[in-house]
Amino acid sequence: MNKINHALIMAAGRGTRMAPLTNIIPKPMAPLWGSTLIANGIKKLVPHVPNLHITVGYKGAELAKHVIELGVHSVFNTEGKGNSWWIFNTLLASINEPVLVLTSDNVTDLKIDLILEEYKRLGSPACMVVPVLPVNGLVGDFIHHQENCVIKLDRNDPAESYCSGIQILNPYKINQMMSSVEDFGEVWENLIQKNELFCSSIFPDKWFTIDTIEQLTQMNSQQS
Repeated sequence: MNKINHALIMAAGRGTRMAPLTNIIPKPMAPLWGSTLIANGIKKLVPHVPNLHITVGYKGAELAKHVIELGVHSVFNTEGKGNSWWIFNTLLASINEPVLVLTSDNVTDLKIDLILEEYKRLGSPACMVVPVLPVNGLVGDFIHHQENCVIKLDRNDPAESYCSGIQILNPYKINQMMSSVEDFGEVWENLIQKNELFCSSIFPDKWFTIDTIEQLTQMNSQQS
């Protein structure tokens, strides 16, 4: 596997911390740099990944129309489902190759080829999370690992890096290893027990996540 053929952006959340804006529009459609938060992510992926997928939930019809117009290939309605439901219950479940997964609130620059090479170097595990250095004011699951094999993810036990919301996973492998679960925390816990959760030594070139109106305002004040 010399390239990533599939990427998925998780965009189903309600974005309650960005109310009242998200009472009107879905969080991924928040205005960013003259466009939208999710459009920024899609624009960066389209030149590099031939098949782009999105999960929608809250205000899903409006968001689905928006992302299809931006060139997304498939939209999965996960309304009322957990954030890992799609791995087990959509057509992606049968994909036996690496899938790049991001969240719609990530503002990031990635060298996808380098991250894929790292995934292969680590033995093409069921899942590889891409870490970032902790950012003041942003919450994340701290990564505890031994030679890149993750032994614990813990929000309250600090470590040198934490999860960015970016990962490469193989849906088919995950389905072979566990029954369907709806929360990524459960997926990761299962994979930790099987020594199938790894963390990359390659970090994003740039990373920020937008969870509040204040963070959105801060990001809009910077150059894209």
